[in-house]
Amino acid sequence: MSDFSSMYERALSAYLGLALGDALGATLEFLSRAEIEARYGVHREITGGGWLALPRGAVTDDTEMSIALGDSILAHGGFSAPKAAEAFARWLRSRPRDCGNTCRRGIQRYLRDGSSSAAPNERHGGNGALMRNLPVVLATLGDPEACRAQTLAQCHITHHHPYSDAAALAFGGMVAKMVCDEPFESVTEAAVALVRANPIFGYEDYTGRAGSYVAETVPTVLHHFFRTADFESCVVGTVNSGDDADTTGALAGMLAGARYGLSALPSRWLKRLDPDVRRRIERQTRGLLALSTAFSPHLK
Repeated sequence: MSDFSSMYERALSAYLGLALGDALGATLEFLSRAEIEARYGVHREITGGGWLALPRGAVTDDTEMSIALGDSILAHGGFSAPKAAEAFARWLRSRPRDCGNTCRRGIQRYLRDGSSSAAPNERHGGNGALMRNLPVVLATLGDPEACRAQTLAQCHITHHHPYSDAAALAFGGMVAKMVCDEPFESVTEAAVALVRANPIFGYEDYTGRAGSYVAETVPTVLHHFFRTADFESCVVGTVNSGDDADTTGALAGMLAGARYGLSALPSRWLKRLDPDVRRRIERQTRGLLALSTAFSPHLK
């Protein structure tokens, strides 16, 4: 397999991994570890249900907002914060099954006054901007400065908080390193640097809290990512932590997908994933990579 083919596979695996983790974890959202164990033992199959009563294979706002962002980037030949905000507004108008409070308030602000950037706010420390940033990462591979600027701009549409910013930048950098097949030590170093600069993200002594506050989300995901050796174990371990399991599952799936590649994604999960979601992710991945400086010369 050529280097280019390997990079494309890892990018697609990261995006599909996000959707798979979302679909698996959505069943457990808002449940505690004890409740999960009592109901399921260990939850390891995509079944739907949960508090949203999802059909089997359906995804939540984590994947849906990522796809909305990706659609905006592709429709306009690159990232634009106002265009992304409008894409999120169209998504909200479609009456999605779920939307986080901070995301909803940010989109409603845009609809009121047209602003595509929220003011800094101590209440914006949720994980809603982190969960949807993958399309920006894929479209800017090979250009770290563009990735940084566009990541912050897309985050600030709804979330403007230093922890949200730091997490999105770090996870984006980790995904980019793995998609580009850099030594895994550099991925570990990126996580260590994140914690060094923001000790609240420490995952070595994981507390078990897995809420939507980004300072709980990040340790949950990194704890399982660095302590498992395959895609399925990483995602299953993460979602069985409960609480905000769709988002922690999506992020774990994104990282593990980038690390282990397409062949590591459980075929039984892929078969159950909403077919339209899978098709849209497959189309978007190639289109987003075509915009990046790392891939565009190979796609002409």
